[in-house]
Amino acid sequence: MDIAQIVATVLAGAVTVVAVVLAVRAVLTITAVIRQGQPDPARFADKPTRTKTMLVETLGHTRMLKWSAIGAAHWLVMVSFMILFLLVVEAYFEVVDPEGGLPIVGHWVVYGFVTEWIGILGLAGILYLIFVRQRNIRQKRSRFLGSTMWQAYFVEAVILGVLACGFLIRGFKVANDTFEYPAWATPLSHGVGNLLPAAEDGPTWVALVKLCISMGWLITIALNPTMGVAWHRFLAFFNIFFKRAPEKPAGSGLGALRPMMSQGKPLDFEEADPEKDQFGVAQVEQFTWKGLLDFSTCTECGRCQSQCPAWNTAKPLSPKLLVLSLRDHAYAKAPYLLAGGGKDLTGEEKATEAQLAHMDVLALAEGNRPLIGTEDEQGVIDPDVLWSCTTCGACVEQCPVDIEHVDHIVDMRRYQVLIESSFPSEAGVMLRNLENKGNPWGAPQNTREDWTKGLDFEVPRVGETEDFDYLFWVGCAGAFEDRAKKTTRAVAKLLHEAGVNYAILGEGETCTGDPARRIGNEFVFQMLAQQNVETLQEAGVKRIVATCPHCFNTLGNEYEQLGLKVEVVHHTQLLAHLVKEGKLTPVQPVDGGVTYHDPCYLGRHNRVFDAPREVLGSAVGELTEMPRNSERSFCCGAGGARMWMEEKIGKRINVERTEEALATGAKTIAVGCPFCYTMIGDGVTGQGEQENVEVVDVATVLLRSLKQEV
Repeated sequence: MDIAQIVATVLAGAVTVVAVVLAVRAVLTITAVIRQGQPDPARFADKPTRTKTMLVETLGHTRMLKWSAIGAAHWLVMVSFMILFLLVVEAYFEVVDPEGGLPIVGHWVVYGFVTEWIGILGLAGILYLIFVRQRNIRQKRSRFLGSTMWQAYFVEAVILGVLACGFLIRGFKVANDTFEYPAWATPLSHGVGNLLPAAEDGPTWVALVKLCISMGWLITIALNPTMGVAWHRFLAFFNIFFKRAPEKPAGSGLGALRPMMSQGKPLDFEEADPEKDQFGVAQVEQFTWKGLLDFSTCTECGRCQSQCPAWNTAKPLSPKLLVLSLRDHAYAKAPYLLAGGGKDLTGEEKATEAQLAHMDVLALAEGNRPLIGTEDEQGVIDPDVLWSCTTCGACVEQCPVDIEHVDHIVDMRRYQVLIESSFPSEAGVMLRNLENKGNPWGAPQNTREDWTKGLDFEVPRVGETEDFDYLFWVGCAGAFEDRAKKTTRAVAKLLHEAGVNYAILGEGETCTGDPARRIGNEFVFQMLAQQNVETLQEAGVKRIVATCPHCFNTLGNEYEQLGLKVEVVHHTQLLAHLVKEGKLTPVQPVDGGVTYHDPCYLGRHNRVFDAPREVLGSAVGELTEMPRNSERSFCCGAGGARMWMEEKIGKRINVERTEEALATGAKTIAVGCPFCYTMIGDGVTGQGEQENVEVVDVATVLLRSLKQEV
């Protein structure tokens, strides 16, 4: 061993020891922060499914590949990071011996071939990702806005540096005539070698540089445990493994909301005590450990931000920035919590005066910040951010590491509503109506069946008939809102025409509780839901058809939490089935072109994309799609109880969506949700296009196509 190898070996060993020690300390810090969260035992169930999902999502890159070229480039970079780790290990041998290599496999041509081409493709992948970032940050509403850019640039530079050093090492071996792989297997290495002079110690010094870059990366991320753009390489595997619903093909936070939990168990309101049980989230440590893992895993890629309807209409909510704020707060507060500090459920300090006297003042100050509060109150999350969310699920759908944004937002809302009674004032009327009248409009219960008046057939009621295949769940909008009543009547006519044996509850039906739950009032939701569950069980209901996706989602996904298991279909699913069976046959095409708006709670939350399109296709032929459709459909703005809250900041979400629909040139905008019907209908009126463009439900389009005179 020459002097060059001795010096290089000592330096490589020293930087490695420092990096490993700091990395171990960082892992312990991250683990300690995550362990501050509340228990969530359900995350450990069904390990085989979790393992399969994690491997499919990571190795198959199923979420990232939705972004096509970007996903493919990221996959190449990920694979190069994993496989070329062997070349980093090999660099230690090359530091000691410039002709050295990895023991056992290092001389195999297959090893040289695979690592060569993974290096080439990884290099192409990272260059493409750098290009995309630079192009994107110049956009007005960049998905990278708010991301910690120096960290991203640092990671990109490290990847480029490590890959370049790998080819330089091989190139020097080629120049020194000590390289053992043929040119056909390692063309780039031979090409680099042809440009380099022979230098006996060349591989040693470049290997040292490669190790310094690699260990410098490890030291940097160890000193920055909140550096999600780097730590997600390790944490993403765990975050995906522990996702709430591993069997789901998309985001695990879609569909049903996570129930209110206290100490890892669903909260029982009959026995709950606010001084002993947790009502929502008031402190960052009141999130579950999985929530804190979510925050730690965020890559700052901004895909959630780019899809968020609030962000795209100039509102203060960005799902990414919300998660980053919670992450930074959790880590800044951690020393205070780990030293025994924190607030109990009554808001009293847990730590003694002696403990507080020895705490880090910055951590103590962070511990006293309110989780929800204005800038003047030094709140972590501004109230306008919290209440801008429509719970559309676009963020959850797009997140490549399965962060459950909607669950976290609703948990914070729950505390604000149930304990602080702090929420937009206009929503208070809706909540009072739900409690007193059983519907958000406050309409008299004895008018629930008024929509049946004028029909030329009798609508069967539960109780009057015991023999029915489907319970037709009309919903509050379908019973009381004038536009939605048109959909209800159309569906009733279609079911009658097709000979479907159905019945309605009539005055026995009440609100499913969806708006109450999503605004954060779990108490009102439980009250309404339990009443409905009892009614449905007494009626012996086995199958339900619903016209409202919010009712469809609540009945089918959330009532199961209360013990009700029934088959629930959306009316477009049943209508598509009836058309296929030949029980409904469109004969009169609809002129002027039709475009379809995917409701968030039908499409993204429940993956019902095809049925409405099949119905429309049978009635109108070719459908004109909006640019944002299916799982990337843009919200109408009414979800998350926003239907009853005034939109005071930025551009109205329904206007943004309506403009997109109008741009297709279609004369009919078809919807599958009464909320969407109202929002897009208002948007069309606001644009002055009500004389030229009509908004109708899918059922109405089908009904009109059955008979020319309809």
